[in-house]
Amino acid sequence: MATAPSPAPYAKPALTFEGQLAVVQARGLIANNRDAAFAAFSSISYYRLSGYWYPFRLRAADGAVSEDFERGAYLESVLRLYEFDRRLRLLVLDALERAEVALRTAVAYQLGHHYGALGHEDAATFHPSFDHAAWIDKLHGEARRSQDAFVTHYRRRYTNFPALPVWMLTEVMSLGSLSRLVRSLKAEDKRAVATRFHLHPKRLENWLHVLTYVRNVCAHHSRLWNRELAIRPDLKGGADWLPPVTPRNDRVFYVLLMLRHLLRCCGNGDDWAKSCEALLLSMTSNSRWRIAMGFPEAWTSHPQWVSERK
Repeated sequence: MATAPSPAPYAKPALTFEGQLAVVQARGLIANNRDAAFAAFSSISYYRLSGYWYPFRLRAADGAVSEDFERGAYLESVLRLYEFDRRLRLLVLDALERAEVALRTAVAYQLGHHYGALGHEDAATFHPSFDHAAWIDKLHGEARRSQDAFVTHYRRRYTNFPALPVWMLTEVMSLGSLSRLVRSLKAEDKRAVATRFHLHPKRLENWLHVLTYVRNVCAHHSRLWNRELAIRPDLKGGADWLPPVTPRNDRVFYVLLMLRHLLRCCGNGDDWAKSCEALLLSMTSNSRWRIAMGFPEAWTSHPQWVSERK
C-alpha cells in the first residue's frame, strides 16, 4: 500500500483565467465556447467549479481519482451541473423558510400561552440541564443588534428591553438558537411543538440539527447536489425512511423528504414539490446522478413524497 506524501508548504501560483482554462483543457476537459469558458472562470471561479467537474475525472480500478478527465467530458456539462445545484439550493432554502417560520410560530405559541410573554427569561421554564444564562445572554445581544422596526419600537416604549416577548424573540433569533431552544424545552412543551409536525420530540430535535447544517450549506452557496452530509438524520421513523425505500440518509434526497414532510404539516408544500419535480426529473433520469443524490429509481412514487392531496 502506497504511503501518503509528507505535508509540504503550499506553492501553487495564482493563474490567469487563460491559464486556468489551459490547465483543464490539457487534462482533457473540452470547452467548445471559449468566451463562455472565460465568463465562467471569471464569475464563478476555478476552485468552485472544480467541485462540479470532480465527477468527470478519471478513476482507477482502486478508486484513486486522476487529475485527468474522462473521455468526452465537457465544460458545458459541468456548468449545467452548477446551474442545477444553484436552483436546487434555492428550492431547499424556500422550503426551509416555510418550515422555519412554522416552527417559530409553534414555539412562540406554546411558550407564550404556557409561561407568558417573557416566560423564557426564567430558567425554570426549561430543562434543568440547559445553560439558560449563556443562551439568554446571546439572545439579548441579538436583540440589541437588531435593526428591525418592531424591535426599535419596543425598545423605545418598554422598560423590559433587551428582554423581548417570545413572539418577537422567535423572529430575531437564529435558526441555531431556535434549535437549541427546542432541544432544551421541558418534555411536555417539546411534545406539544413536535406534535404540530407529526414527529417524535427526539426526531424533531435531530431534524432541526440537520436542517441548521443544510441551511448553512445553502446560505454559503456551497455544493449540495451530491454532498455527503456531515450531519445526518437519524434512521428512525419506519420502513419508509430506510433502505431500500430510501437508499441512504447522507444525501440530499433524504433532506428533500424531511422538508416535504414538514411542509405537508404546514399545509403549503404541494407547489414546492411540483417545482422540485420540474427541476429534478431530467437530472434523476441519469442513474449516475440519481445515485449520487441518494434517490431511489421511482422516487416520485416514494410514500413520503406523494402528495396526500388529489
